[in-house]
Amino acid sequence: MDGGTEIGWEPHEVALLGGGPRAAVTVALVALHLLGAVETGPGRTLCATGPEPEGLGPFEGTVLDCLREPLTARELVRHADVRLALALTRIPLAEDGLLTHPWLRPTRGARRRVAFWRERHPLPAVRHGLTDEDTLLAVALHGDAALRLLLPRFALRTGLMHPGAPADGVRFSLGRGRFLRWRDEYEDSVSGDWGGTGHGDHSGGCGSGGGGSD
Repeated sequence: MDGGTEIGWEPHEVALLGGGPRAAVTVALVALHLLGAVETGPGRTLCATGPEPEGLGPFEGTVLDCLREPLTARELVRHADVRLALALTRIPLAEDGLLTHPWLRPTRGARRRVAFWRERHPLPAVRHGLTDEDTLLAVALHGDAALRLLLPRFALRTGLMHPGAPADGVRFSLGRGRFLRWRDEYEDSVSGDWGGTGHGDHSGGCGSGGGGSD
């Protein structure tokens, strides 16, 4: 999905400024999931399902290329090719004064702009009727809160969001009663996927894990 938002940044760039490398990779995985380009497998792994879809941006394309073999999201963030793609993503952001030197952290101005757009695009009340672009922007801006609302099954199967993880920073916190009902429903659907750490032998491939869709 190679197309900028009204913000002027790609969704993975928004996520990088608002939540760091893990957030950027998460948005890329969501984009690939929405395109049907990845599937989930055992041990919270993901892998590519076929050739690269048309119109895929370079960052998402790199992530997809790395998933020609099953990897977890954690392994993906550490992959050398993804780290290079993240570095290349940072260059124009740094040139625009949005990242500080030498650590390339978001500047105060970048944080203010992300906060402004987060308020301008609040978390949707429901997931029905959203376009893929709406979904990507929501995940880029609202992180775990958007995953929890819009893509709960995919997020759980891939370990992008742990059901017991507390909300932090820009993350959205559900009321306890609502969260417990949500957790019980989706833990039942992924009961076989939480046993491992996401590392080790992935020789079974993604096809054996079942997918499910949100």
